[in-house]
Amino acid sequence: MAANINRVVLVGNLTRDPELRHTPSGMAVCSLRIAVNTRRKDSATGQWTEKPNYFDITVWGNQGESCAQYLAKGRPVAVDGRLEWREWDAQDGTKRQAVEIIADSVQFLGSRGDGDFGGGNQFVPAGAAAGSDADFQGSDDDIPF
Repeated sequence: MAANINRVVLVGNLTRDPELRHTPSGMAVCSLRIAVNTRRKDSATGQWTEKPNYFDITVWGNQGESCAQYLAKGRPVAVDGRLEWREWDAQDGTKRQAVEIIADSVQFLGSRGDGDFGGGNQFVPAGAAAGSDADFQGSDDDIPF
């Protein structure tokens, strides 16, 4: 019997600044939108072109707060997560549907603005608190083995 797998890995750029909000219980939830380019060869011209694909990402908890604090429009990120299908009734009474990605981890790529991000990428696994080992920015020389 085959196992079910629901896994998505994307690397792209943020198309807008992160949007942070909180549930009534106080849980942070951050919305991201990223663009991932797909290269295609135009059959008419023979030229390679890039077509952007856009994805909505939801990031929960401390990880979402970190995304809202450190990320901005244009910043490259890597997202590891799962697809989730949502349905709802719109205000006009029509049924609406969307597929979004629920992030298990978000990796901040590149640098923040003109400044440096401490010499490396920041990896924030799901449920990681600020100041945890996930924030370690040292080099391999700092590892004691």
